[in-house]
Amino acid sequence: MHGHLNDRVLSHYLEFGLFTYPALYRENLAGTLPDNVRQIGQLVKAQIIHQVSLKNYEVASTEELEQGTTTKIPWFRQPEDANLTTAAAMLAELYRRDERGFVRDRAVKDKLILTCRPVSILMASILKSKGIPARVRSGFASYLPGYKAARVDHWISQYWDRQQKRWISVDVDGSEVIETFDPYDVPSNVFDFSADAWIDSRHGRVDPKEFWNAKGEAGLIFIAWELFYDFHCLMNSEIIYPHHPEMSLPEVFPNLTEDELTQIDELAKLMLKPDDNFEKLERIWQSSIRFRRLKGTLLYNS
Repeated sequence: MHGHLNDRVLSHYLEFGLFTYPALYRENLAGTLPDNVRQIGQLVKAQIIHQVSLKNYEVASTEELEQGTTTKIPWFRQPEDANLTTAAAMLAELYRRDERGFVRDRAVKDKLILTCRPVSILMASILKSKGIPARVRSGFASYLPGYKAARVDHWISQYWDRQQKRWISVDVDGSEVIETFDPYDVPSNVFDFSADAWIDSRHGRVDPKEFWNAKGEAGLIFIAWELFYDFHCLMNSEIIYPHHPEMSLPEVFPNLTEDELTQIDELAKLMLKPDDNFEKLERIWQSSIRFRRLKGTLLYNS
């Protein structure tokens, strides 16, 4: 969105949610990290290894760890998305492993192993701490290597540039592999926001099987997952991967009625222009149990 942005919207994206709240690290983030967004992103990236990249690192034995290796991954290290779901948790673990925090020379053995969701959350948390409106977005990227599909599910960050009066999309997680454009100003033609993917698929303008998740599964249900992730992100609630509204569960989604699919259509239409439709989206957030209440890991609500 270009031009004037409603003060209520800007205020909303300055607020922290459960997942972006940095707890007692807020002052530290605001005062010790650089103000330049690119420099912040590069520092964040220096603390993290993507789980897909684990295969590129040598594994350290117990003996090598005892000898103090800094260049190898501990043999027991696994992906950490399930443990480090919030910015506060990520920050605490960063400082536990290396009390210097955000440093360019963090030892490989002390890096966090995370995917795009937590990286985007951490980036948004830092920007909010610095008084920059920021949000996490979920959709599909057409530029990530290693997938046969042109568009794979992906999470990025956005921040509001007050001088340019526009949201700038930032892909810190994918920055190492992006060669054809600036990952700190991602062009709109390479990232499909989930609302666009849903509407285009429902209107027959694109085959939903062009949209894949990281497991290599494709189809409309996976667009629905990203759509609901993105809706929650727009409301400052960056839910974890295994959590979904009941209507998008694999055993439920194929049996949705056309009326129920139309309800999702209406949500997606509002999300095409989330800033213009912010008050309507917020009312849905506050009133729609079908879109807000989740099912999944450890959620046993009836």
